[in-house]
Amino acid sequence: MVRIRTACATLALVGATVGVAAIPAGAAPAAARQATTQTTTCPTGWGSLAKTGTGTTVAPLTNVRTGRHACFDRMVVDVPGAGSGVGYSVRYVDRLHQDGSGRHIPVAGGAVLEVRVAAPAYDPETGAPTYPGRVARPLPGVDLTGYRTFRDTRFAGSFEGETQIGLGVRARLPFRVLQLDDRVIVDVAHSWTATS
Repeated sequence: MVRIRTACATLALVGATVGVAAIPAGAAPAAARQATTQTTTCPTGWGSLAKTGTGTTVAPLTNVRTGRHACFDRMVVDVPGAGSGVGYSVRYVDRLHQDGSGRHIPVAGGAVLEVRVAAPAYDPETGAPTYPGRVARPLPGVDLTGYRTFRDTRFAGSFEGETQIGLGVRARLPFRVLQLDDRVIVDVAHSWTATS
């Protein structure tokens, strides 16, 4: 009886060893990678045509910030006190030209989005700047290192109550614009497909 138990235990060990040895060395890590790699389904239907929103405000623009997301890169223009009344116009342009002077402002990237927000970058009462942007310079505090779509930003100035920004992107990609309380949001997709 002891010999039968020993024989069964030996066969079980041999079977387990053969079963493990039959799996190729790289198969387990690949299976683990497959299990952890997920495809993100991204929003679709944004398109690349010009987008506009109505609204007027005397509240000044105070900040521009950016962020990275799974499917898109995002720019947020903050206009505290404006409520949902911040108008905008966002469109692809061949070259960015400053309002008033017509001066060409170079923007790096495969395509350029002109972002216009119907809010001044100065206090309408005093004329004092409320945003530290300098014409033809990158936006202060915005670092695009590691972004998949955004390549460059340029402040084009504020003229007659509108602020103009150049956003350089990798290519002419679909985008959307959201008009929320106290801000305008521009999202530019990483690709034309629905996955990222």
